[in-house]
Amino acid sequence: MEGEKKQVTVPLLLAVSVAVIGSVQFGYNTGVINAPEKIIRQFYNETLKARTGEFITDNLSTTLWSFSVAIFSVGGMIGSFSVGVFVNRFGRRNSMLIVNVLAVIGGSLMGFSKLAASFEMLIVGRLTIGLFCGLSTGLVPMYIGEISPTSLRGAFGTLHQLGVVIGILIAQVFGLEFILGSQSLWPVLLGLTIIPAVIQSIALPFCPESPRFLLINKNQEEKATEILKKLRGTADVQQDLQEMKDESLKMMQEKKVTIPELFRSPSYRQPIIIAIVLQLSQQLSGINAVFYYSTNIFEAAGVKEPIYATIGAGVVNTVFTVVSLFLVERAGRRTLHLVGLAGMAFCAVLMTIALTLTSQIPSMSYLSIIAIFGFVAFFEVGPGPIPWFIVAELFSQGPRPAAMAVAGCSNWTSNFIVGLGFPYVQVLCGDYVFIIFVVFLALFFVFTFFRVPETRGRTFDDISKGFAGGNSQGAGSPAPEGVVTLPPSSPTEKVPMVQLNTEEAPNAPLSNV
Repeated sequence: MEGEKKQVTVPLLLAVSVAVIGSVQFGYNTGVINAPEKIIRQFYNETLKARTGEFITDNLSTTLWSFSVAIFSVGGMIGSFSVGVFVNRFGRRNSMLIVNVLAVIGGSLMGFSKLAASFEMLIVGRLTIGLFCGLSTGLVPMYIGEISPTSLRGAFGTLHQLGVVIGILIAQVFGLEFILGSQSLWPVLLGLTIIPAVIQSIALPFCPESPRFLLINKNQEEKATEILKKLRGTADVQQDLQEMKDESLKMMQEKKVTIPELFRSPSYRQPIIIAIVLQLSQQLSGINAVFYYSTNIFEAAGVKEPIYATIGAGVVNTVFTVVSLFLVERAGRRTLHLVGLAGMAFCAVLMTIALTLTSQIPSMSYLSIIAIFGFVAFFEVGPGPIPWFIVAELFSQGPRPAAMAVAGCSNWTSNFIVGLGFPYVQVLCGDYVFIIFVVFLALFFVFTFFRVPETRGRTFDDISKGFAGGNSQGAGSPAPEGVVTLPPSSPTEKVPMVQLNTEEAPNAPLSNV
């Protein structure tokens, strides 16, 4: 324990905290569009009436609004797919610094859209800020994962999701009509995203570059050693350096990993499928349907002040992300993900019952609030934080940027589908809309149970060896014939891991030892 305490240093906390500002940006821009929906729709209507002399139809209004919400995800898709280009060329820290230009441009376009009487500026601004957020969702978890010690990687990885939910909560509070969600101030609400971009741009030069990037990608061992000493708070960083050197040697023996290679190579195919499905489990769980349209859902459930109920969900969101931060290194990634998926499915069923019976039993509106709060709480226990950082854990340094790009694009694509399609599905399915998400949650639970390994307490190299079929035992005891186990990262760590049967196909089911 004493050794672990020494690993939490001021330079490490500073670097992680500054990086997480990008996560706050993502959360803020996800939630900010919800509260002023009616005011922005009115702005669209008035702008088009001033141009054409006619008010727009309800169908066109719904289409324009859904497009404004979903275009954010289109930008996210493009941005997330570009992560590899940035990190390999500019490094992790410098990439985060450069992409803040997009945040300033996007915030400016949205902030001045009303002054210019141009809803097109708002939509282009949402696209641009989506580009920034797509890049950030790849850059932030990668940077945090690479600078964190193995024993704290899960806890620090959860800080990305904590930043996201804090951003959503800030957006919900600032979106109140008496703060910034008014007819005159909503452009300020959307343009406020410039401020954290400027703060992060000022602070990032004081943070170190990823030592893994410097040693493995740039071969700058001396600089990497110096940074590691500051981050770990000790002069003895030989264990970290040796792990990186081993990974570097492995990279030199491999050809460059491209996105198609992730799917062609048996060593990468299984982890990339796991990474994609975990990202889909986050978005197709229905959580963004709740956050994008939470105010409408509470209104439909008969809640008199839906905006405050939405903010209450944001508070629950934040509290349970903190809970997850303390649980992830104790219970493990896989267990928390399974608990989260099962709990969300149960709450979605409760939500459906509440929405169905509210017209007959008005008090059922309270059940809808409890169900949504529970849905959000279980999301933050597992499906919220875990998919973001587990992708970085499943891959070594070489394929990691490409894997982060593919996983991020999968996340944003499903985000786009939910954002664009949910209003129409809601009209089609009515009060039974969340049954669709129950089916998805059940499928993801089964996949996680049979296929997803536990990565708690393992080095990056340990985990990648498991998928590649490495046969080091670490603990000194021979493995059963035909079975390969992931070696423990130290003699004292004996964390259960997944067995990979070498006689089975590359996509054979995984199960706990």
